[in-house]
Amino acid sequence: MPARALVVLLLMLNFGVATWWLLRPEPLPPTPWVQPADVPRLQLLGEAVDARQDTAGAGPVADDAAADGDAAVAAQAREAGVIALDASAGGASNGEAGSHAGAADGGTPVAVAAVPAAVRAPASAASLRCMSFGPFIDAGSVAAARAALQPLGAQRMRVRDVVESPRGWRVVIPPQADRAAADALAARIREAGFDDLLVVPAGDDANSIALGRYGSESAARRREASLRSAGFPVQAQPLGDTSTRHWLDVAAGAGFDAAAARGAGGAARVTDLDCATFIAGGAAG
Repeated sequence: MPARALVVLLLMLNFGVATWWLLRPEPLPPTPWVQPADVPRLQLLGEAVDARQDTAGAGPVADDAAADGDAAVAAQAREAGVIALDASAGGASNGEAGSHAGAADGGTPVAVAAVPAAVRAPASAASLRCMSFGPFIDAGSVAAARAALQPLGAQRMRVRDVVESPRGWRVVIPPQADRAAADALAARIREAGFDDLLVVPAGDDANSIALGRYGSESAARRREASLRSAGFPVQAQPLGDTSTRHWLDVAAGAGFDAAAARGAGGAARVTDLDCATFIAGGAAG
């Protein structure tokens, strides 16, 4: 029963909608828009010529467009007069060009602004080649190389110092009196919770205790601090010496012979540099 009532309701609704659609009134036509009499009509740029003839309703706008067109024509005429004057008399002054341009515009002298002469672009700087010679072990050798490269065409030079870090770091306990003392100390370290260690059996560091190698000083210092806080006399030591090497950075012209300069300066090798970075960094002359 409810299903039958639902079907009847849907049929009545569809019938009502179809009846409204068939008997609905026609839509009203749109009301045309009428521009007020005191509002000027907008005109496109291409309508500037017709605006002169349209005197009914667009007076101010047409006059402005005509004035702009006359100004553009006058400017083109003056420019044409100046160009013609420059072509016929290349040495004429800017003042004479202004008077001739006025005559070209219809016979009436017109004051024309002086046309500046063309400014030539500055000549481009000679291309530079930048390179670095070295390394030199001391200040005397790099000074001698600088004196040798100056006559060969080096335009800019600077000395750059590079500090070479050690190969790594190690944490050790110095050698003990004998192997038994070293083994006893190693046992105490293991009881404290540090398992990464080795008793050196022979060599110059015999009976010492190695507690690890590290690639950076900070890691070695952390290991040293943790062991010292537990009461063990450890030391963080660099592997290899820390040294300073000197390099001579040079900027020269394209014809600079880098191989000959390397031999004359006694440099072990030569590498290329970025000239923009080198010159911006304040290279010496």
